[in-house]
Amino acid sequence: MFGRETRMLLRHYLEQGTSKSALARQLGVSRDTIHRWIRDGDLDRDLETTPLQYGPRAPVATKLDAYKAIIETRLTAYPELSAVRLLDEIRAAGYDGGYTQLKAFVRRVRPAPPPEPIIRFETPAGRQAQVDFARFRFDWGIRYALLVVLGYSRLLWCRFYPRQDMAALMDGLESAFAYFGGVPRELLFDQMKAVITRDLRLEGGALIRNVEFLRFAHHWGFTPRACRPYRAQTKGKVERPVRYVRGNFVYGRTFLNDGDLDHQRQLWLEHVANARVHATTHERPRDRFDREERFLLQPLAAHRYTSLVLERSSPSTAVRRPPRPLVTVEKRSLAAYAQLTGGAA
Repeated sequence: MFGRETRMLLRHYLEQGTSKSALARQLGVSRDTIHRWIRDGDLDRDLETTPLQYGPRAPVATKLDAYKAIIETRLTAYPELSAVRLLDEIRAAGYDGGYTQLKAFVRRVRPAPPPEPIIRFETPAGRQAQVDFARFRFDWGIRYALLVVLGYSRLLWCRFYPRQDMAALMDGLESAFAYFGGVPRELLFDQMKAVITRDLRLEGGALIRNVEFLRFAHHWGFTPRACRPYRAQTKGKVERPVRYVRGNFVYGRTFLNDGDLDHQRQLWLEHVANARVHATTHERPRDRFDREERFLLQPLAAHRYTSLVLERSSPSTAVRRPPRPLVTVEKRSLAAYAQLTGGAA
């Protein structure tokens, strides 16, 4: 008897009206054999219940086979060895094949490194806030959102600025302090140029801070800190709110201009961002802040910081000052001034 696929094909041709004589001639069997298969039910046997099975494809021998044990041993000891380096090593052992099959094999068998554990770093109430900028594109231009998040309560403040510079940073931090009603003892930044001039800690050196920003920090009474390079996950309390602002506030909303953007921002902070139940603390940030953190912040400074080197940036909602009026000055020749002073032209 023919296999399962042939029986399915025979049944299909019979259902389509092909004659038994034509099928017998095509298969090289007698017409009585076709009749017997139909009579005995051979064409329907196991077609409904037996799954179609295919055998494994026979492996194809390659030039790399003799060297696979060497590659796997080397990768077990040194998981980050590159395929180029391994190619040199197995060629020294006699391999004369190509690089492509080696690269594909290395990608398949290279041990995956264990994920680096991230330890959640919780700070006491009033101790720390985390700060970051995020870039957004609107119909009328690029705007930079400055975000400040209190580490304990997760109370969030943000505002959009036309530039990402030190003036915007200072203006935003002072507005955030006013919003919180106090100042945390330290602020944690990424490698922000307005704060950190150079970070030589990976080279055994020190963290070099911007002198002007240090004066600003001294005025408000906080210590600026920076997470280490390539370790931005230590600043996760503000990294996640950046995604939250992008997905929950900006995405899917319509803003007419900077004024409308700022108006909706204020409503969103009060009625959504700081009123939701936070996934980590399982409390509303505003409730946690009012109950445990508000009174542990440092008092506000008596006045805003006055910089001698920076012109203060205004938030995107500020009304631009009108240009200064031009004054027409009468022009005279040098001879006229000489006559006025009693000299000769």
